[in-house]
Amino acid sequence: MSFLVVMDSCGELTEDMKESGHFASVPFLIDIAGSHFVDNERFDMKRFLRLVKESPTVARTACPSPERFRKLFSPEAERIYIVTISAELSGSYNSAKLAQDMEDEDHPGRKIHVFNSKSASIGETLIARKIWACEKEGYSFEHTIETVEAYIESQVTWFVLETLDTLRKNGRLSNFKAALATALKIKPICSSTPEGAIQQAGQARGINKALVRMVEMAAEAAGHAEQKEIAVSYVECPERGQMVLDALKERIPAKNYILLPASGLTATYANEGGIIVVI
Repeated sequence: MSFLVVMDSCGELTEDMKESGHFASVPFLIDIAGSHFVDNERFDMKRFLRLVKESPTVARTACPSPERFRKLFSPEAERIYIVTISAELSGSYNSAKLAQDMEDEDHPGRKIHVFNSKSASIGETLIARKIWACEKEGYSFEHTIETVEAYIESQVTWFVLETLDTLRKNGRLSNFKAALATALKIKPICSSTPEGAIQQAGQARGINKALVRMVEMAAEAAGHAEQKEIAVSYVECPERGQMVLDALKERIPAKNYILLPASGLTATYANEGGIIVVI
């Protein structure tokens, strides 16, 4: 093993990434309604989403500790890359930086770099795959970092939510506004900012119209994506995810297209029916 990519569990791993031996995932911890979940391959999505619907309060999440990151640092890896959810959304990036500092103290000169994805979910996945592509091309550690940081700056994340319950429960949307939006079937279309925060980019009445508009907006912003990968993540709605991916294929020529079920952390905020697109 010459290199290792460690992602926090907000990002998803494709099957070829799992089989390569070059990727590892460090889990978030999630608590809701007295139940404790570890966001890993044994995560019980159906039970979790049921508790989300039933609970009057939002789930509480805890990012991986520096020690949990370090436990995955294989001594065989000459180069270690860490990819985290946007630093604007979680403390995971700071935790990973602390892990890097601690490793530098114990093993001076070890090559480690932490990438702030400025994204989430499959945004992390695509960044990790970009690292993999650079390594396959034989790029140096420094050239890989430079190339991937430029890729992150070019990336945009889009998402549409089926329900506004989480925004209502955590106080980001008043009960009145949430009820009004629900009654009118208004679905917000959101995107990432260059800094990695979340902004509302539009809205539509009805989930299908919102998804169509999201695809249109993503296509308008995509530019030349012929050498890029485009990815869609979904929360317990594979048919909807496939529909969005097919629509993106028609509008945006790309090198590759990926469709993945969302992680537990993504489901915490996107809820059942949520769709995430990253270009």
